Amino acid sequence: MTQSQTVAPTRGLSAVPGAVPGPVPAWLDAVLARFDVGRAVAVERTAHGLLNRVWRVATDDGRTWVLKQYLDDAGRASSGALADQHRTIAALAHAGVPTVPPVTAADGRTLVLQRGRRYALFPFVAGAPPATGSGLPPAACAELGALLGTIHAELRRLRPPCADAAPWPSADPAETQRTIAELLRAAHARAPREPFDALAERRLRERRVLVATHAHLRPGPRSAPPAGWVHGDFHPLNLLYRDDRPVAVLDWDRLGVRPVAEEAVRAATQFFCDDRSGVLDLPRVRAYSRAYRAASGCSSEELAAGVHRVWWERLNDFWMLRWRYTRRDDRASALFPAAAAQIVWWSEEYQQVRDAYVN
Repeated sequence: MTQSQTVAPTRGLSAVPGAVPGPVPAWLDAVLARFDVGRAVAVERTAHGLLNRVWRVATDDGRTWVLKQYLDDAGRASSGALADQHRTIAALAHAGVPTVPPVTAADGRTLVLQRGRRYALFPFVAGAPPATGSGLPPAACAELGALLGTIHAELRRLRPPCADAAPWPSADPAETQRTIAELLRAAHARAPREPFDALAERRLRERRVLVATHAHLRPGPRSAPPAGWVHGDFHPLNLLYRDDRPVAVLDWDRLGVRPVAEEAVRAATQFFCDDRSGVLDLPRVRAYSRAYRAASGCSSEELAAGVHRVWWERLNDFWMLRWRYTRRDDRASALFPAAAAQIVWWSEEYQQVRDAYVN
């Protein structure tokens, strides 16, 4: 989910990027009444977010809100887990982390049930996703690392202690080779053929060689850095910035227990990645990582383990191509060229990347 500048309710919400305008549905005022925030005068369904449905709503009292419907697909969080997630967001905000706690309904809850569907309401925050690649100034890179480090430190303080769930498995290169073969067949059979399909075939053949070459470097099941509570989806579209400063961390739907340092490594590959070549801006990674380690208490050794496991994960991961060829869903296809180029570059410059995170 992304948010942008506030628009006066009387003018509607048509300036929201990626949003689809529409009439105010009858059910919406029933939901808003539970939160006692007035009646809707304009609403737009956003096009962002895969886990839930999200609307931006203007009410007749002049305020703007973000309404989230939690889907009931298999694997989604229970209502109790969502309420716990909301309490965590509020506690982080109280501790000074820029988050957006949900509104409390008239019954004292943050999650309401309307016609069998679960909703939460959040205040709208003005801002836009941060610049990526080399777009953030070095000082802002350090601030970003400190922000994620603070989040991890506060989650460690706020959440109940968690036993490390090791062993954490890693991708099996033999299974990866089978996946590559399946995707190659699917890419070759795609009709009508597009330039993307030729690129996919070339990158898959290249990856087949890379996986075979590096198979002996597969991380062991007990090589992961220590596990703890993490945001779970810390990337540019889940942050709002104003004037190169973070004002809100959004979408805590994947809050959970995982190897903590891996989230720090993974986030940097998304914030400091050239959107064409996939190459990481290593000076910015270094500034970010130093600030992260200082704020989180994470050691260089833990980050080194995270670097290795995330590199291996990316080397064996083809989710964007699975979406295209298995699910017939092209929404992630635009991400593939840079991601495929990045893992080739990362494999060639492995030591330099590792050093940027740990020194």
